[in-house]
Amino acid sequence: MSHPDLVALATIARREVMRILRIWTQTLIPPAITMTLYFMIFGGLIGSRVGKMGGLDYMAFIVPGLVMMSVIQNSYGNISSSFFGAKFGRYIEELLVSPAPDWVILAGYVAGAVLRGVMVGVIVMAIAMLFTTVHVAHPLVTVTAVLLGAVIFSLAGFVNAVFAKKFDDIAIVPTFILTPLTYLGGVFYSITLLPSWAQTATYANPIFYMVNAFRYGLLGQSDVQLWQAYVLMLAFTGALGGFALWLLRKGVGLRS
Repeated sequence: MSHPDLVALATIARREVMRILRIWTQTLIPPAITMTLYFMIFGGLIGSRVGKMGGLDYMAFIVPGLVMMSVIQNSYGNISSSFFGAKFGRYIEELLVSPAPDWVILAGYVAGAVLRGVMVGVIVMAIAMLFTTVHVAHPLVTVTAVLLGAVIFSLAGFVNAVFAKKFDDIAIVPTFILTPLTYLGGVFYSITLLPSWAQTATYANPIFYMVNAFRYGLLGQSDVQLWQAYVLMLAFTGALGGFALWLLRKGVGLRS
């Protein structure tokens, strides 16, 4: 990477970070409040009646799913709103005509989104420690699963922002696709509780693999083989990254 490219990447990423910190009451506090309620209601009230889930205390069982859910939602939401805002304000054109390569522009926005997702994930993890104790079983798996999940949904959010024509368009995917997939991705239950047809349908849900990879990293337990989760996550990263770069190069939704 040349020095000018490095400067451009750092500048875009720093701008995204400053945006997150400047409006921290909107970017960091609401997810913390929401997840605290999840832990209190699902983990505390309902979990006390559920008992064990997959041999684990129910409160501990839902921790990986809630952390990953917050990482996914915030990574996606950050880049979709930020990049669409750049389109709407028409200052994205300044980046497109600059000497910065397309991959630098994409990487800068993704870096900011991943950072917000990780920051929220750390906050949610700290809140979880107030309700239960989780000993990280596999630190490397824990870190890589979170980062890959954040990158994947940052790229997905970027694609959404490219095609969006109005602010309402960036809310369609999270509302009608992302949220259902998250709730049906094994956040609150083990797949072994489902009938065979529902288990088969769950295997088609990519979030299911991300949640279980992270659960394996934290708790040492997963409903899928770890290699399957990593193959899927790496495949999504490559496919979405390539598609996002192609959209940038072609100027789809940007130069019209």
